[in-house]
Order: sequence, then C-alpha cells, then structure tokens
Amino acid sequence: MASTPITRGAHHIGLTVPDLAGARAFFVDTLGFDQVGEKPDYPAVFVSDGTTMITLWQADPANAVPFDRKNNVGLHHFALNVENSNALDELYHKLDTTNGVDIEFAPEPLTGGPTKHMMCFIPGGIRMEFIAPGG
Repeated sequence: MASTPITRGAHHIGLTVPDLAGARAFFVDTLGFDQVGEKPDYPAVFVSDGTTMITLWQADPANAVPFDRKNNVGLHHFALNVENSNALDELYHKLDTTNGVDIEFAPEPLTGGPTKHMMCFIPGGIRMEFIAPGG
C-alpha cells in the first residue's frame, strides 16, 4: 500500500554561483524571471518564474571550485518546464546566442516520446535542462 507523500513540490532551488550579478542577469534578462528579493550582506538574490523560486548565492571567488557532475555528490542538474515544443525551440535559439551559455544538446525527444528536452550549462557552469511536454 502506497502512502501519501509528506512533501508538496519544491519550495525553492538554491544555487551557489561564481558571479551573482551574471547569474541574476541570466534568470531575469534571459529567462524573464522576476527578482523577488535579495540579501546583499549574504550575498544572495531570489528570483522566480511565478512557479519556482531560485535562490542564487555568491560563492567565495578565492576558494570556489567548479562542480564535476561525474565525480562530486550534489546537484547533477535541474530541469524547468517550458510551455511547448515551439517555446523550447525559441529558447534554444536564444540561449545559443547568449554569452556564458554552453549548449550540451539541442531540443530532442526525451526517451523516444513526444516530450522534448534540451540541456545546457548556464553562466557559472551549472547544468540545466528545459523540458517541453509532448502531445
């Protein structure tokens, strides 16, 4: 017998970034998120697309090391939904010309189904996936 989950979705995703201003600009200027708060003494910025909040923390530049998704325990990537396949294609073209974004692969079917996805590294090297529902 399955039990009812205790949790109800993500409250926020926290990311440590090497360039707080650059990460903020990516989410606000490129993806259209709203900045919903900040804590300058931390330093941190809070952004949201109206569904998901992302907390961006400034890494200590003198001691920060990039994440190696094959050898470190931690966030492998995170994925955000987009409205449909057309929106995913438009986002791909926008990201393909955005400084600091490295496209891992262009939109393609996810495990052979009608859902499509793409993967990229956003400014600062965090791996991110975008998914468009099929159908």
